[in-house]
This record gives sequence, C-alpha cells and structure tokens, in this order.
Amino acid sequence: MKRRFIYGAVLFATVLQLNAIAATPCESLAGMTLAKAKVTSASVVAAGAFVPPAGGGRGGGGNFASLPEFCRVAATLSPSPDSDIKVELWLPQSGWNGKFEAVGNGGWAGTIPYAAIAAAMRNGYAAAGTDTGHTGGNADFAFGHPEKVTDFAYRSIHEMAVQSKAILKEHYGSPAKFSYFNGCSQGGRQGLSEAQRYPSDFDGIIAGASAIDQMQMHGARTALNLLVNQSPDAVIPPAKYPMIHQAVLNACDALDGVKDEVLEDPMKCKFDYATLLCKAGDSPDCLTKGQVESAKYMTSPLKDPKNGKTLFDRYLAMGSELGWATLGGPQPLGLSVSGLRNIVFGDRSWDYKTMELTADIQRAAASDKVMATNNPDILRFLDRGGKLLMYHGWSDPQVTPLNSVSYYKNVLKTVGNGAAGEAIALFMVPGMNHCSGGPGTDNFDKMKVMEDWVEKKIEPKKIMASHLTNGVVDRTRPLCPYPKVAKYNGSGDMNDAANFQCK
Repeated sequence: MKRRFIYGAVLFATVLQLNAIAATPCESLAGMTLAKAKVTSASVVAAGAFVPPAGGGRGGGGNFASLPEFCRVAATLSPSPDSDIKVELWLPQSGWNGKFEAVGNGGWAGTIPYAAIAAAMRNGYAAAGTDTGHTGGNADFAFGHPEKVTDFAYRSIHEMAVQSKAILKEHYGSPAKFSYFNGCSQGGRQGLSEAQRYPSDFDGIIAGASAIDQMQMHGARTALNLLVNQSPDAVIPPAKYPMIHQAVLNACDALDGVKDEVLEDPMKCKFDYATLLCKAGDSPDCLTKGQVESAKYMTSPLKDPKNGKTLFDRYLAMGSELGWATLGGPQPLGLSVSGLRNIVFGDRSWDYKTMELTADIQRAAASDKVMATNNPDILRFLDRGGKLLMYHGWSDPQVTPLNSVSYYKNVLKTVGNGAAGEAIALFMVPGMNHCSGGPGTDNFDKMKVMEDWVEKKIEPKKIMASHLTNGVVDRTRPLCPYPKVAKYNGSGDMNDAANFQCK
C-alpha cells in the first residue's frame, strides 16, 4: 500500500511537472502563430493594477481594484480582408477554475467590454471580449463595409471563441473544461446567433433581452416614435409617466395575489388607457385624446394607421410606463436611426421624418440578411448537449420582451418540446427594466444556474432572485420558467421568496 501511495504521488507530481513544462508563460504568448489572427501584446497585470484605456465607453466601468493578477492578451482577428476585430483575453495567474467565459456587447458595440470581462475573471474564469470589429457606439462602421457588418453580426464572437480557446490552451497547457457565453441586449442576440450558427463554440449560452430581428425592430422603434409625436396633442409629457404607471398598477398589480408594485404577468393586464381621458382640458392627472392613442401605440402591435396592417407584432408590456421616454421621447432612439441610415438606406443624410411606415419597416426587415438571428432551429446545439438560458425583463422599455417570448415559443415549435424541454429555458423577470434595474428582483446568479445545468445536470426549475435598495436586499422572489409565474401562498412576508411558488 505504501509503495502504491508513493508511486501515485510521484505520478501526480510528474503530471504537474509536465503541465508546467507544456504551459507557455504570459509574455511568450505574443509569439503565437494563429490563422488570420495576431497576438499584439501579452503581459502580466499585477493584482488591482488594471486601468481601462481612455475612451473605454460602456466597457469602462467596473470594480477593477479587486482583480487578481492576470495575463492580459490582446489580439487582432482578420477573418476577411476588411476585418479588424480587437479581442482581449484575460487569464488568471492563479485560481483559474478551468473554464472559459466569453462576454457579449451592448448597442452597436465598438468597445471592449472590460467590466464584463473583469466580472467573469473575478469568478475564476479565463474571460474574453471583443469590440466586434470597429470603434464607436453607432453604425457608421457599416456604411460601405459589408464584411464589417458580418463581423458585427456574428463572425467576431465566433472567431473570438476559437482563437481565445487556442491561446488559453497554449498558456495553461490544457483546454478549458467548459465554455460559456454570457450576454444581454446585443449580447443576447450574439448568444442566440452562436447557438444557431456555431453550435460547438459553447456548452452553455446565457442570452438576456435578445435584440433579434434587429433591423426590423429599429424600423419599428423609429415608426413608433413618429406616431407618438405626430401632433402636439399626441405627446405624453414624461411628468405623466408616473401617473399612468400607477393607474396600471391600481388595475392589475393584485392579479397575482399580492400588491407589490410589480406585474408578474403583464400580458394578463387589460387596462384601458381611455379611462384616463381628460374630461375638460388637459391636466397632470389625465390624458388628452391624442395621448390616450399614444399610450396604446406604446403597448400594442404596431399598425399602419392608414390601413390597419400590422407592421411589427411585438411591443412594450404594461408596467414599462416609467421608461417610455426611451422610445417615446422627442426623437427616436439614436441606435435605431444610425442603423437605418447606414445599413437600410445607405444614406447618412437620411431624415427619419421622411419615413414611410409600411414600406420602410418592410425595407428594414428585408435588409436584415445577417443580423436577424431569428432561426429557431437550434437542434444541432441542443443535440450536442448545449444549454440555452434566456431571460428578459417584463418592464424593458428598449427591447420588447415579446422578442424573447416569441423566439422561445418558435424554438419549441420547431425542434419539439422533447428536444428542447430540458435544454432551453426562458425566465421573464417581473418589474425588471433593460437587462437590469427597476422595482423587480433583478439580481440573480446566472452563471451559477448555468454551471449547475451544464455540469451537474440540474435543470433550473426556478431561480432565486433579489432586489436591492442602496446595496441592501429588501425583497427576494423566485423567478419562474415561462409561462409559469410566482404565486403568493397567501400568508407570510410578501418580500420573502419562501412564501411564493411557481405555478
């Protein structure tokens, strides 16, 4: 027995030594040979010493002081002659959990998402992010550059995954045990694109508030803005949003058995904005006739007012009223106008005020050859054991929550409940805004849920979530797999998840 123990110890030490020999030091990674890619720098960053570059944009925020020592690898990927995809891969120098996490972008990307990379690495992951092939948070890069549009649409995330895995293996001497993708908004669309186009890139994909049918959605957003601003009488002043929101809550908040200023299932709310019609003149506590119509536009399928034809069948849910300025403000969402100018019309001087609702929304949809990301056939991803965790805030005022509901239903219809039943889940988050925020329980450990699902085969039947005020938890609630919702048991603290069940 003693000899066996000694032999085992020697063998284990030998394996460790071989791994150490096989591993490549951080600085030496700069000499790696990669196909259509080049490592431009590789250096060790001391614990707590990272400072994001100036102009980091949306990716610049985050708690970097708590980061451990890591190897920071920068690379440029060139899958096409017009590609210039910047990628950063951060490799923990100690405490690596043996896994890889790629993070997604927001808006039109154009910057490395440093905060998301840092969050992943802080949890022990080797983590990577990309600017998707351009700089700047608008669609100007797309004008006359179809290859860059392809990079943004799907190729950058795939190439990042492939090259990051190669660099990771070179550095550590062994591949990642599991690979995950985690993104919301544009990142949610990127995640779905991966499941649809590259089913072997990731073992698990987290896709939040997915911006699918992107160009059509940009067209619909712009058209909606024109409708709710078509006359002075139609404009809803932001000062009236709280009044409208409270009226919706008064009508529908208790439908789930508890009044908590959150709608568990907004689709069951049948509130009629006409009940707020002013009886004599305009005042802060009522809506003019035009404002009533605008409120209906915000929460109904978009139709051509001339012929009643449905132009876009997804819309904001009731309960989102406090965020209506996002799409219903004085001008359309800048992200949408930029996309229409540069991709749909190919004219940077295009004026959104000249938009023809039916023709131009159809034109936007037809132009979306690479970014639609709406193919529900993800059977290849599911067949190889992939897991897809979707989530979306019911109060999202930017990306319609019905995007996620529609895609989820289409996947089940296409691949069948049997194939998808234990491999795809959608969690609609009551009261949550775009990706986070709002009165709902928007804090939940997505990666822990995904790890348990992929690595331990524990299917998420519910997710424990919390709401924080000034950093202190003041409510917990179970998030339920769609179409189930959290129902109050009838007794106990209404802010305690223990008193709710998914039904």
